[in-house]
Amino acid sequence: MPRSVNHVASKARRKKILKRAKGYWGNKKNVLTIAKNAVEKGLSHAYNDRKLKKREYRSLWIIRINAAARLNGTTYSRLIHAMKAKGVDINRKVLASMAVENPQAFAEVVKFVMN
Repeated sequence: MPRSVNHVASKARRKKILKRAKGYWGNKKNVLTIAKNAVEKGLSHAYNDRKLKKREYRSLWIIRINAAARLNGTTYSRLIHAMKAKGVDINRKVLASMAVENPQAFAEVVKFVMN
C-alpha cells in the first residue's frame, strides 16, 4: 500500500508560519525552521507586551494625575487618599483624561475632595 501524505495540510502549516514571518530580516522570513523560531519568539513577546502595555498606561495615568494635582496644590497620594476617604470612585484612566482635557472639572474634583 502506498504511503499517504497530506500535502495540502502540511503546505498550509508551512504557509501559516511563513505568512506570520513576513517582513522579518534575512532568512527569518523564508527558511521554515528559522522562521518558526522567530515567529514563536515574536508571539511570546506579543503576549508579554500585552501585559506590559497595561502597566505602562497605568503609570502614565498616575504621572498625569500627579502633575495636575500639583497644579492644584496637592500631590497624587494625598488626592487618592482623600478620594477614598470621601468615597469618590473615579478610576485613574478617567481622572487622567479629565486632568488633560478638562482641567476645570479636575480642579473642582480636587476642591471637593480636599475640603
